[in-house]
Amino acid sequence: MQQLLTSPKKYMQKLLQPLFFLLLMLLTFHTVLRQSSLTAIFTAVTALHPLYLCLAVLCTLFYVCAEGFMIWWLLRLTRQSVRLLRCFVYSFIGFFFSGVTPSATGGQPAQLVAMKKDGVSLGDATLTLMTVALLYKFVLVLIGAALLCFRRDGIHACFGQYTVLYYVGLSLNVLLVALLLLMIFHGEWMHKLLLLAEKTALRFRLCKPSEKRKAAFCRMVADYQSALHFFLAHKYDLLFVTVCTFLQRCSLFLLTYLIYRGMGLSGSSAWTILSLQAAIYIAVDMLPLPGSQGISELIYHTVFSTVFTGGSLAASMCITRGISFYFLLILSAIIAFLNYRFRTAQPSAASYFHSK
Repeated sequence: MQQLLTSPKKYMQKLLQPLFFLLLMLLTFHTVLRQSSLTAIFTAVTALHPLYLCLAVLCTLFYVCAEGFMIWWLLRLTRQSVRLLRCFVYSFIGFFFSGVTPSATGGQPAQLVAMKKDGVSLGDATLTLMTVALLYKFVLVLIGAALLCFRRDGIHACFGQYTVLYYVGLSLNVLLVALLLLMIFHGEWMHKLLLLAEKTALRFRLCKPSEKRKAAFCRMVADYQSALHFFLAHKYDLLFVTVCTFLQRCSLFLLTYLIYRGMGLSGSSAWTILSLQAAIYIAVDMLPLPGSQGISELIYHTVFSTVFTGGSLAASMCITRGISFYFLLILSAIIAFLNYRFRTAQPSAASYFHSK
């Protein structure tokens, strides 16, 4: 109780964040579904073919676990021995914190904390996560450029008033890829960024001056640079991870097509649905909303209005977003909570998850 009274702002922020998330979710579904029949939606959901539903769920699980596999693969290159199952946990933790923070800014810091507690070097962990982020954005940029070359007219026709968001999203991803490349190949930039972050934290009295912290920053940058050189000596491994990233991205795009087939619809090709879903992800990927809630549903409602016909549009949106985001968010929250409890109850858990 005394701690609550001494830092009310901190506890108020913790309370407001989930409330804002829930309010945004309720407003989103109210806005999108207010002109739809809930009975018709429920009927369409229950009529979904079980096989396609299972395949859709597997696609979402593959999406998260594929990131864990890539983290595990890259950590192996730096000679960090972490079990594959533990890397899956890192991925689920990242998904949860990305889903509840604006622009997915909370995912990688949470992963970094979990990896540090397991004894992974900060330099190796940082470079691994930055490489995963870079390849994720790089693949997204390649897909976005390909869509402009082969599906430009279709995107303009389907996106309508939201077309500008596609170009904004693609441009921001291009800019972020350029910044990540500079950060990865110029270690001194990383050091300056860390010092700037510390200076900002000191200005707002979030921490106290510490020489040990600055020394830790120097060690982290040194580990970071040595890991980078090791990575560059394994170009084929990086190419393999890039291919894995492409397959990971496509798994979520494929989900919409599986729902389309599961609802017994036909007439639109897999390429059409995959390309439209990819364009939606590019448009909303960098927007400062937790889980891109609201705007994702609104764009989906506009873009797929000519694909999901006969009153199936609202139901398909509920199923697609329900599986690809809300289902994974709940599952990730459970895994993140169990991870926190396990780590708190047993501080020596790192020795269990670490390979001998």
